[in-house]
Amino acid sequence: MKQVYSDIIQFRGTHFDFGYKQGELLRDSFILPNRRKQWKSQYKRHFIVDLPKVKYMFLTFAPTIWEELRGLATALHYDMETTIREFGGYYLEYGQSGCSIFTNADYMMRNYDNAPASYEGRYVLFQPTDGGYATIGPSMQITGRTDGMNEKGLTMGYNFTNRVKSNDGFVCNMIGRIILQTCATIDDAVNLLEQIPHRHAFSYVLLDKSRDSVIVEASSRQVKVRQSSICTNHFKILTEENRSRLHDSLKREQALKRSQPQVTDEYAAFQLLNSSTHGVYSNKYGAWAGTLHTAGYFPNEMSTWFALGGDRKPLILSFENWLEGNDLPIKQIKGWIDSKEVFVNMEEIF
Repeated sequence: MKQVYSDIIQFRGTHFDFGYKQGELLRDSFILPNRRKQWKSQYKRHFIVDLPKVKYMFLTFAPTIWEELRGLATALHYDMETTIREFGGYYLEYGQSGCSIFTNADYMMRNYDNAPASYEGRYVLFQPTDGGYATIGPSMQITGRTDGMNEKGLTMGYNFTNRVKSNDGFVCNMIGRIILQTCATIDDAVNLLEQIPHRHAFSYVLLDKSRDSVIVEASSRQVKVRQSSICTNHFKILTEENRSRLHDSLKREQALKRSQPQVTDEYAAFQLLNSSTHGVYSNKYGAWAGTLHTAGYFPNEMSTWFALGGDRKPLILSFENWLEGNDLPIKQIKGWIDSKEVFVNMEEIF
């Protein structure tokens, strides 16, 4: 077992200033050199940037995030092409991760499964003063989010389906960020997902204060909406988009279904995903499918739960209290994972 941590980043202000602050934090971080080493083999092949096109897409769907990218570029002394490659959430190839989501009318519980070397260890609270909704959730590719909730109570989590037949478009983490940044309701988010260009095939699970929940199956070719309280890593409607090997996804789906009748409260739901005994939590870290965090979101309470690794008690945070101007008193969230790998923010990868 190895101890790991996520830094809590809290910021209130403009997107440009937020980007600049993140750039300052990254200057002395292991994240940037580690990412370059990880991406070196595919940098030229997959990281092609048509800067005018990408700028147009951001200005169309999320102009304030473009300002955040400009702030990052300024702080790091990068040109915008390099900034888009590293933080823009456009074109980037995505590993074949796992992930499981369980919802009811009051909460979303979500396991984020991936390789430790892909995990940035950043839990971000941002309240913009220049437009867009305040958000809370773990980051991916710095500007993106793996899951999260916004000040309107809209909650989002995504699950990987396939990366074959990819097309020009945003990747999951930036789509998730744009949803949280710009959408107040499920209807808003569905409308966005029907319009925004998708790089890969993912399911986006949405819950809001109406106590409704939907799953949006989205690829670069089609977008469909369905109702369910359980989502793993395969589509139910757009089945032609699925990978040929679905054993692990189906196994976790069945484990969730078997235990669903015994889930009597939010703690039981959290344990269903986070406990190593129910068949949902995964320690397959070497296969890009180990559970890195379990997150819980409660739109009507405006609170979140979070744990790194398995068999943990959740850290409970009041997003409502933070929105009222009260900063969290803690700087890190700590946990344990059963892997020799470390998060890219913790030490240099050789």
